[in-house]
Amino acid sequence: MEPSPEQSPHHAYPDHWEADVVLRDGGTARIRPITTDDAERLVSFYEQVSDESKYYRFFAPYPRLSDRDVHRFTHHDYVDRVGLAVTIGGEFIGTVRYDRIDDTGRPASAPADEAEVAFLVQDAHQGRGVASALLEHIAAVARERGIRRFAAEVLPANNKMIKVFRDGGYTQRRSFEDGSVHLTLDLEPTEKSLAVQRGREQRAEARSVQRLLAPGSVAVIGTGRTPGGVGRTVLRNLLAAGYTGRTYAVNRAFDEGLATLDGVPAHRSLGEIDEQVDLAVIAVPAHRVPEAVADCGEHGVQGLVVLSAGYAERGAEGRELQRELVRQARSYGMRIIGPNAFGIINTAETVRLNASLAPESPARGRIGLFTQSGAIGIALLSGLHRRGAGLSSFISAGNRADVSGNDFLQYSFEDPDTDVALLYLESLGNPRKFTRLARRTAAVKPVVVVKGARHSGTNPPGHAVPVSRIPDTTVSALMRQAGVIRVDTVTEMVDAGLLLAGQPLPAGPRVAILGNSESLGLLTYDACLAEGLRPRPPIDLTTAASPQDFRDALAEALADGTCDAVIVTAIPWVGENGEAETGDGQVLAEALTRAVAGGSAKPVAVVHVEIGGLAEALAAASSTAAPRPRTVTPAAPPRAATTTAGPPAARGAATAPAAPATPEAATAPEAATSREATPRAGRIPAYPAAERAVRALAEAVKYAQWRRQAAVPGKIPEFLDDTIDEAGAAALIEAQLATAPDPRGRPLSHDEARALLGHYGIDVRPALPAPDPEAAVAAAARLGYPVALKTTAPHLRHRADLGGVRLDVADEEALRRAYGELTDLLGKPAELLPVVQAMAPRGVDTVVRASIDAAAGAILSFGLAGAPSELLGDTAHRLVPATDRDAAELIRSIRAAPVLFGWRGSAPVDTAALEELLLRLSRLVDDHPEVVSVALEPVVVAPQGLTVLGASVRLAPPPARSDVGPRRLPNY
Repeated sequence: MEPSPEQSPHHAYPDHWEADVVLRDGGTARIRPITTDDAERLVSFYEQVSDESKYYRFFAPYPRLSDRDVHRFTHHDYVDRVGLAVTIGGEFIGTVRYDRIDDTGRPASAPADEAEVAFLVQDAHQGRGVASALLEHIAAVARERGIRRFAAEVLPANNKMIKVFRDGGYTQRRSFEDGSVHLTLDLEPTEKSLAVQRGREQRAEARSVQRLLAPGSVAVIGTGRTPGGVGRTVLRNLLAAGYTGRTYAVNRAFDEGLATLDGVPAHRSLGEIDEQVDLAVIAVPAHRVPEAVADCGEHGVQGLVVLSAGYAERGAEGRELQRELVRQARSYGMRIIGPNAFGIINTAETVRLNASLAPESPARGRIGLFTQSGAIGIALLSGLHRRGAGLSSFISAGNRADVSGNDFLQYSFEDPDTDVALLYLESLGNPRKFTRLARRTAAVKPVVVVKGARHSGTNPPGHAVPVSRIPDTTVSALMRQAGVIRVDTVTEMVDAGLLLAGQPLPAGPRVAILGNSESLGLLTYDACLAEGLRPRPPIDLTTAASPQDFRDALAEALADGTCDAVIVTAIPWVGENGEAETGDGQVLAEALTRAVAGGSAKPVAVVHVEIGGLAEALAAASSTAAPRPRTVTPAAPPRAATTTAGPPAARGAATAPAAPATPEAATAPEAATSREATPRAGRIPAYPAAERAVRALAEAVKYAQWRRQAAVPGKIPEFLDDTIDEAGAAALIEAQLATAPDPRGRPLSHDEARALLGHYGIDVRPALPAPDPEAAVAAAARLGYPVALKTTAPHLRHRADLGGVRLDVADEEALRRAYGELTDLLGKPAELLPVVQAMAPRGVDTVVRASIDAAAGAILSFGLAGAPSELLGDTAHRLVPATDRDAAELIRSIRAAPVLFGWRGSAPVDTAALEELLLRLSRLVDDHPEVVSVALEPVVVAPQGLTVLGASVRLAPPPARSDVGPRRLPNY
């Protein structure tokens, strides 16, 4: 909201202080600076505040504001006097104000760094977290204006306000003076204040999604009068799913006499509905959406699902319409799924919501699904349905103008009905926040992601979010660091989701393979090796195996302490006449399910070829399966079993059993009371190919390992503090940027880079310029032989293959000869920029880099120098700040890592020194965001120690960070 011309001209209206926020109950509100145009709003707001709240604010009866009060509370200079308001529907529901004061409590200007702060919230909106949100934003404003402390006087009876200050997480002091509580808050963010802020953010955003997925009533706006059409389809699906709430059909074109449609009340507008409507599904043309949104906002609707198309997917004009849609909805406190959405589903028995275009509501299950594509959503729903899997919730966000994958993660984190979160994403609006939320969610339940538009470098149509320029391989590495299971296709996502939702996590990579096909067992064995698992030799039950044999063999494998997971392979039995029989999938499913019910907590997957009904039977059996205890008595060995470790010498036909044995009724073991002691029984996933089952299991193994490691987080070694001069580095950076006002920043010279890195204990070997042979000889005499002579021209830097480097130059004669060869081969010294450097101990050449991506943040990278990283892309990445565990994993996660650990008899290098270097560089870029790029190349790692031979550093004003500061919803 722009101020009127009467606003103080000394300081421009700070529009960057405007923010949309999610309140504690999931509704939204807008925070903005108060202007001179707000006089009437302020008076109206004050009239709706109770006498008690007024008394708490002014310490005396204060029934109305005087003209002088109104002027004072609406005229600010935005530096020493600032007022913020929280608005819904354009009207104030809360205000906060600070006035800068001196040591005596009188009005002051800078450099005074203390301010008096006071809040007032309408009684109807107290308890929604309004004051807490205002405190975060006014504190950020104050820090921006050089204020370091807030002082507040609060009456002892005003417990709510005292609690707001106490729970904020800031360092505070409290005293009792003259009948009031005097509070002083230090505004410097602390770990506690940040944790409080993120905790509030999580609860509020989760609640906002929960309100959308579990409404008490739904209105479909744009329901057609005749069958067909988007609105009528959604209404039909709502009714078919058995939605437990109230449903209304709304269309302004309905005849006045129409009372019901498809058995639900029909209305021409929301105003005709006597009861509260919680959720509106909007299915009208785009040009009519603003009218529908206004109708919803004025009648207290809490959330919107906008199915209408014609927004950002249509170009710049549509993008502006989309932004206006979000602004309009948020002004009324509503959140939006869409536009161009497919809809939402909640299978909870108490809700049974299918407000989507999906004709059939999925079965109830433990998988939460979020997708940014309607087409992909249809494919995923269909694929899960075919395989007998159920969902807990489904959101197809379309253009995801508001509710995003981050919101879904917030909801999934605390949703007790969701065990696995699956996300199909085409854009990441806030990658830093995504990785933070994904790491926290993955610590308690798996998060599986497919990222579309991986290589285009642009966002899909309709996704108006910042574009990150980091390569997809880096994005994948950062997701892995956060515990995200990143897969390439939606098929792989379903495969992994089924295993993770239905089976316990494996304790390790050891896999038992059993089945009635020697060949299929060997294919599974090979697939396990290819995925980095440790398979045991397959157990061949022969084609004569009965379901009872499968049950016995599976029970024995589950009881075997030398394996962590079991893959069962099954093919149709061969009849006595030599013809293949499809077998009874139901009987085999029951046998496997009973074996699992009496076995240990290990994951089981089934690979089957053309056994009709097996997958469906396994899914159905899971609903009645008994709980699975941790320990069991080993089962009897299966009959007719052989073990094969390699290709068989001969394959002969075997006859089918005379009659498949019907599994005996099994007595379920007594269920343990602890969730940890007794894993929830789940469906056994079935796969049509060995590679798919093994890949899903491999992802589960890696995720389980990450979970175990995340339980004991890494740390930053304390020894770094003793060898780091943060203040010295800050002074150097400030001085360098002062000489380069260009917002793009500037690269540092070799000596400047050495000085900066030296403040963080990173020693770069000197390189002395050699513009002519005499200078080269003098430099070598200063450094001592042997030396290296190399070019530093950009087109030849680090290109030993082009002949720009001469190593182990032993004396002056050899140096002069090398200098002549270099200039004869590559050009004049002025073009080559040669330098002389003392030789480093022999070792492995590596590359260490750190860079700042505006969207993803600071990234630390490592690889071997030359072809491995440049040609093959063998580079590992971690987010900054990196811990000791991150550094250790970083150097071990490249494919060429064996070179560092004594490959083919070579001496292992000093990886401890390399890890320390990574930690020091991480600390540098984390402490100083002005360091936007660092490249250490090459870093020669020897058996003892390492040598940094080259360094390039670039400084620039730090990019704005979207993951720090007060809570706010993104505006794209």
